[in-house]
Amino acid sequence: MLPGQVNPPEFALSELLPGAIKGVDVVALPVLPGDDGEPVLLGPGAAELADELGLDLVGIAEVHGLTGATAEVAVVPVPEGSATNPDLRVVLLVGVGAAQIIDLRRAGAALARAARDRGAVATSIPTVHPDADDALEAFVVGTMLGGFEFHWRSKGPQHEPPRRVVLAGPTVTADRGVLERAVALGGAGWRSRLLATVPSNLKNPAWLAEQAADVAAASGLGIEVWDEQQLAKDGFGGILAVGAASATPPRLIRLDYTPAGVSARAAKKLPLVVLVGKGITFDTGGLSIKPAASMGSMKRDMTGGAVVLATMAALADVDCPVRVVGLVAAAENAISGSALRPGDVITHWGGRTTEVGNTDAEGRLVLADALAYAVAELDPAVLVDVATLTGAVKVALGQQVGGLFANDDALADVLRDAGDRAGEPLWRFPLYAGYEDKLASKVADASNDPGGAGAITAALFLQHFVGDVRWAHLDIASVGDVEKEWHEWTVGPSGFGARLLLTWLGTPEPVGSV
Repeated sequence: MLPGQVNPPEFALSELLPGAIKGVDVVALPVLPGDDGEPVLLGPGAAELADELGLDLVGIAEVHGLTGATAEVAVVPVPEGSATNPDLRVVLLVGVGAAQIIDLRRAGAALARAARDRGAVATSIPTVHPDADDALEAFVVGTMLGGFEFHWRSKGPQHEPPRRVVLAGPTVTADRGVLERAVALGGAGWRSRLLATVPSNLKNPAWLAEQAADVAAASGLGIEVWDEQQLAKDGFGGILAVGAASATPPRLIRLDYTPAGVSARAAKKLPLVVLVGKGITFDTGGLSIKPAASMGSMKRDMTGGAVVLATMAALADVDCPVRVVGLVAAAENAISGSALRPGDVITHWGGRTTEVGNTDAEGRLVLADALAYAVAELDPAVLVDVATLTGAVKVALGQQVGGLFANDDALADVLRDAGDRAGEPLWRFPLYAGYEDKLASKVADASNDPGGAGAITAALFLQHFVGDVRWAHLDIASVGDVEKEWHEWTVGPSGFGARLLLTWLGTPEPVGSV
C-alpha cells in the first residue's frame, strides 16, 4: 500500500503587507534588478519590514550577491521575530528578474524550495506584475509544483512543502475564483506527476482504473472500465496484444465530463472534446527488450494517461464549457510466454491491422484502438492524444519542450498558445506525407516499426485512426523525465501536459476557437 503523501500548501489572500501577517514564520519579499548599476530594488512590504526589524535588507541582498535574477534566494534569519509577528523566523529575498509571468512561476518554485518544512509563508511576490490575476496564477502554480515530494520511506518524507502561503499586499487580487483556478491548475500538475511517479509494483492497469474511479467519484464524472474480457469482446486488439504477457491484464478507462447545470438534452448540443492518454504502467520493451539503463524510468510510461486523469479531475474547477471524454488505454508491456512477438499481426478496434516489427513500439498500438473507438463511437469535434511515445522527439527537442503534431492549424495554434501560457511549451512538427511509405508492411495495413524520422512516422501511424476529425498528438517523451531540479520541475517524472490542456479547455470557447 502506498504510504500517505505530502500535500501542496494551502493558500490565502490578504490586503495587508506580508510583514503585518501574524502567525507566519517566513516572509518572502521580491527582489528586482536595479537600473544602470544601481542597487537591487525590493518589492512591496520590504521597507516597512526593514524598519520594524532594524535591518538594511538592500545591503543584506548585496552582501549575498543578489542581482535580482529570477529564482535567486537569500535567507535572512530573524531569530527574535518582529514586534508585529513574534513567530517570524526567516525573511527570504527572492529574485523575480523582469517580473514577467514566467519569472513569477519560477520565483514561486524557488520560494517553495527555500521554505521547505516551514509552517507558513507570507509574500508579496505576485504584486510586482501589473496583471494581478495572471500573476497570482503563475506564482501559485510554481509554488505548488516546486514543492512536490513523493516518498515511500518507512519514516516519512524527507521534506514537506510549507503548509500555508498567504499572498499579501493591497494589489493582490481579491477574487477567490482566480485563486481556486490557480490551485486547480497546480493540483492537476501535482496529480499527474504523482501518478507517474508511483512505482509499478503497485501501479498496474487495474490500479490505474481504481484511481480513475476515485477521480470520477470526487469530481462527478461518469466512468466506464473495460476489463480484458470486455476488451476482447469489443475488439480492442492493440490493447490486448500489448498487455498479453503481463500478470496484470489491461484496461480501457473512460471518464465523461458535462458542464455543471447543463441538462442532458442541452449537453447533446455541446461540442465534444476527446482526450486519449497512453497508459503503459511499465514498459520493459517486451521481447524487443530495452537496455537496463533505458528501463529504469519506465514506470512513467503512463504519463499520458496520468495527464488525462488529472485534466478530467479539474475540468469543473476551470469552468470548462464543453463536454469532454477522457480515454486511458492501460497495459503493462511485459515479457512471458504469452508475449507479443515481432512478426505478429494484430487487428485494432475497427478492423485496421498492424504488423509488429518492434514490441517496444507499443504505445501507438494501444493509442490506435482508443483513437479509432473515439472517432467511430463518440463523434468528437476535437481529438487530442497525449503520450510519452518516441525517443526521437527527445533527440530533436531535448528535455524542456514537448512535441506537437496536428492536422489542423488552428488547433495547433491554440494548444501551442496554451502551452506557452501554462509553462508547458510545445514545438510543432510536420505530418510529412513523404514518409508514409515507411509505414508499409508486406502482410498488414501498416508496420509499427517504420524507422527513419521516428517521431513523425509514429504520428503518421496514428493519423490513420483519426479520419477527418480535427486531431492533435502530443509526444511528451522529450519532457517525461526531469534529471535535475529546474524551477517548477522536480527530479523524476514530470507529469507534463495537464496544465496546458486545462488552460485551453478552461477558455470560454475552446472548440469555437479551433
